[in-house]
Amino acid sequence: METTRFDAAEYLDTPELQAAYITAALETGDLAEVRDAIGLVARARGMADIAAAAKLNPKSLYKALGDSGNPEFATVLSVLNALGLTLSATPTDKSQRARRKRASPQKSAA
Repeated sequence: METTRFDAAEYLDTPELQAAYITAALETGDLAEVRDAIGLVARARGMADIAAAAKLNPKSLYKALGDSGNPEFATVLSVLNALGLTLSATPTDKSQRARRKRASPQKSAA
């Protein structure tokens, strides 16, 4: 029996799935995971097309998003923009608690 190589890019066939995949990677906080997810989605959309839309050299983009790549933040933002995606921030539970503590009214001395 012949097997075929699994390619997750084949299953990331909608912008919603692609955004969810990158969001899940961002939530891990693992830089390699984020790089790999962005690379996989770029491959799903067509790396050459994404490189052109991001105004990047395709060879440089492959290298930046490859296994040992360390893309600059500007590159990440350019690629996400080319993918039609944006970054957003949401507070973690810890951040929400800290913000609530600071926002609590201080008791005044009478």
